[in-house]
Amino acid sequence: MAKQTGLGNQFYLGGFDLSGDVGAIGGISSPRGMVDVTGINVSANDRLLTHSDGQIEFNSFFNDAALAEHAALSGLPTTDRIATYTTGSTLGDPACGLVGKQINYDGSRTADGGLNFSVSFQGNGIPLEWGNSYTAGKVTHSSATNVTSIDLGATSTTAGAQAYLQVFSLSSGNAVVKVQDSADNSSFADQITFTSTTGQTAERIADTGTYRRYIRVASTGTFSNLVFSVIVRRGNASDI
Repeated sequence: MAKQTGLGNQFYLGGFDLSGDVGAIGGISSPRGMVDVTGINVSANDRLLTHSDGQIEFNSFFNDAALAEHAALSGLPTTDRIATYTTGSTLGDPACGLVGKQINYDGSRTADGGLNFSVSFQGNGIPLEWGNSYTAGKVTHSSATNVTSIDLGATSTTAGAQAYLQVFSLSSGNAVVKVQDSADNSSFADQITFTSTTGQTAERIADTGTYRRYIRVASTGTFSNLVFSVIVRRGNASDI
C-alpha cells in the first residue's frame, strides 16, 4: 500500500449502504482514557492508559428513497448498530468496524438550499477495530461461493479475530457467511460462522484461538443473489 486519497471510500451501517449519501466523514477516532498516577518524586506527569473507545462522525445528504439515508438514520434506534468503513472497494483494503449507538440525526439547510444531516456514532463496550476488507467492498454472490483468500504471512497468530458482516439484500433462500483459514491456501477450515440470514442484517463476531496464514470468506447455503461485505481484524498481543 502507498499514500492515497479518500476517494472511492465506502460506508455501511446496519445493512444499509450509505456510501453515496455520505458527503464527508468528520472523524474516525479510537480515543483512550488515561489516569494520572504521577508520584511526588518525578518532574513530569506519569499516566496509565485505561478504557478504549470508538467514534465515527459523518455528514449525509437527505435522501428519502427506499433503503437510503433517511430510512437508515431517521429512526434513531436505541439498540446497538454496526458500522463499517472501508478505504476502497478492493479485496484487502484497510477497513474498520464499530458497534455502538447512533446518538443524533441533526439536520441543517445550507444557504445554497442543500439539506444535510450530521450523525455521531459512538462505541458501546467495544472499541473501534481496524482490519481489512475480505470482500471487494460490497459483492454479490448468486450462489455459494469462496472469495479469494488473503495471505497474511507465514506466521500464525494465537489471539483470535473479530469479523463484521453487512448483508444488504438476499433475493431468496438462506445464506450463511463464514470466515475460514488455511495453512496452505488449499485446505480451509471454518473459524467464524455468522448467523444464517434471509435478508438485510449486520453482525459482529469475536473469536479466540489460532488463525493460520491464509484467511478467506465463503458464502454457503441455498440462496440467490446475496449482497454483502465482510471485514476481518486478526487479533494481536493486545487481545490476549
